[in-house]
Amino acid sequence: MDLIFLRLGFILILASACYFFQPFGLNAWASAGVGATVAALVIVFELRIRALSLRRLIGAVIGSVLGIFGAFLFSAVLRNSLPPGKTQSLIAVFVLLLMTYVGLVVGANKGDLLNLAALGDLFSGERAAKRSLKILDTSAIIDGRIADIAETGFLEGPFVIPEFVLRELQMVADSSDGSKRQRGRRGLDILKQMQANSLLGVQIVETDFPQIREVDLKLIELAKDIDAKIVTNDFNLNKVAHLHRVSVLNINDLANSLKPVVLPGEKMNILILKEGKEYNQGVGYLDDGTMVVVDHARRMIGRAIEITVTSVLQTASGKMIFGKMDEVQRAEPIRAVELSG
Repeated sequence: MDLIFLRLGFILILASACYFFQPFGLNAWASAGVGATVAALVIVFELRIRALSLRRLIGAVIGSVLGIFGAFLFSAVLRNSLPPGKTQSLIAVFVLLLMTYVGLVVGANKGDLLNLAALGDLFSGERAAKRSLKILDTSAIIDGRIADIAETGFLEGPFVIPEFVLRELQMVADSSDGSKRQRGRRGLDILKQMQANSLLGVQIVETDFPQIREVDLKLIELAKDIDAKIVTNDFNLNKVAHLHRVSVLNINDLANSLKPVVLPGEKMNILILKEGKEYNQGVGYLDDGTMVVVDHARRMIGRAIEITVTSVLQTASGKMIFGKMDEVQRAEPIRAVELSG
């Protein structure tokens, strides 16, 4: 909010200065309009500069300085080649603007090739901060587990929330579908909870890419610009980001990696809740939601039994454990039927 007032003050001061000094022979109000327009363009330029990484910013400065130096040399040649006059001045100004612009753009694009480590520890703090930035995807916010992970200290901030992600979250919260509306409101509550924790460092950035429509591609471009990682549990975003060489922290991958390791031959107790897809199978679940499929356990539905793990299958959605009962337990229902007969 303070930054908004500062920008408005800058526009007002520059417009007032142009109003009183009336440059280029313009009248007072026309001069004030020109001043306000120039101030607005400066603010737009400032917003774009803030999104640049330090390497790109240094590259842009070096490129523009080299462009100005090249334009100076070219102007020296023009002075000896063309007679003094408006044509010579116009060409000199055009060359200056052209060389500066080209140097600025090329330097910014090639800035990622700079090795700041060669400058010693001068930029080490900024470099470390950039590398620790995490951009939160809409799916990660709605999921809610990111707040718990961050509060435990296993995932450090600062966490970046783009405005276009907030807009998408707001659209979900305003959806006519009750389920989507509940998920969207849960996501807003999670963000409020994270913002209340001053140790997490949640930042909302206004950077946007109007030329890109898809939110996933906007996240990837923002991650490239600020040298950050994307936190998500979206499978497709994960794949696309890897193709663009952007680092991704997938919450589902983290959850799967934290599940207890189960080896074939181990014994465990499991409550059979329903029948399986194959003949005579029973299905139960561990506390973390891992599915356990037990052969010949269809008659044990509703009972807790001890099983022996036969194999573990890792799938895209998580782990599946396969097991079997011992012969004594398998025979118990049969004996019970015989005794009742």
